[in-house]
Amino acid sequence: MATTQKNVVETKDLTVEEKLRALYRLQKVLTSIDKIRVTRGELPLEVQDLEDEIAGLQTRILKCNNDIKNNNQEIAANKIKMHDAQEMIAKKEEASQNVANNREYDAILKEIEYQKLEIQYVEKKIQNATNEISAKTQDKEEAEIKLDERKIDLEHKKAELNEIIEETRTEEEKLIKEAKELESVIEERLLIAFKRIRKNARNGLAVVTVDRNACGGCFNKIPPQRQLDIKMRKKIIVCEYCGRILVDDAILNEEETKTEE
Repeated sequence: MATTQKNVVETKDLTVEEKLRALYRLQKVLTSIDKIRVTRGELPLEVQDLEDEIAGLQTRILKCNNDIKNNNQEIAANKIKMHDAQEMIAKKEEASQNVANNREYDAILKEIEYQKLEIQYVEKKIQNATNEISAKTQDKEEAEIKLDERKIDLEHKKAELNEIIEETRTEEEKLIKEAKELESVIEERLLIAFKRIRKNARNGLAVVTVDRNACGGCFNKIPPQRQLDIKMRKKIIVCEYCGRILVDDAILNEEETKTEE
């Protein structure tokens, strides 16, 4: 609780110049973090894409297995139907030998014809299910081959990414800690605005210096009076074109000197 109160007091006591310096330092630290993460290139995205593809292939294989199982069950059920129909035909053919009149005989013939049609229908369904099993088995085998390949690719990409992360881990952790310390002394309203500007900026720069009478972010010219206000450091001024927070180049030079010392 004491630490929180201390931070609140420090934040309230900051002058505009101190706020600008804190924002500039925070920007510098976050830019260094960005550069570290850029060195990882597209690897994190490639790893994510491979993980997504592997999950998709596993789902595809699972679906193939379920489809094969369902088709086998359908074949088994239809074979039972076909067997029952064949038994019925045999019974009716036997019964046809002992009919009392033509009416009974015709009825038996119709029943036999119906059962033969049923057998043809069932055989067609069995053939379709067999063809489906063949197609799904091939699809499954192709997916399994691709899955094995993608797992090997993922293993290599992860190893490559972990190697890069390990090389920069200490420096990144140090910078993240420094960024949090700087954020703790910047008032919440200003910090929220800073993060919003940084998020919308293409290069992640929310705080820029005035360079050759122009905004260091969008390079639009800044009027002389506005440049004078920036140098006075009496209020926080943003670029009227891109919305970035502006600081004079003297702050940059002074902060660079402090860093070197």
